Amino acid sequence: MSTWQLQEAKSHLSEVVKRAIQHQPQHITVRGQPAVVMLAYSDYLRLIQPKPRFADFMRQSPLLEQDFLMERDNSTTRELEL
Repeated sequence: MSTWQLQEAKSHLSEVVKRAIQHQPQHITVRGQPAVVMLAYSDYLRLIQPKPRFADFMRQSPLLEQDFLMERDNSTTRELEL
């Protein structure tokens, strides 16, 4: 990631854009404070796409049809070696 002052980013805009397109986010500051980040459009689209709910994610799992045998230990205590 590169950081640019606004004036510097203006004078080197094509380089800033080229780096962003190469999936290298470019930070731009105004008066020494972080102001914006330039991203490749594909990176931006990936960031804004809606995230599936956890239940929907689990329903789409390829392991959904698998039978898992899970046994729970019902004992109230367990042995511990120190």
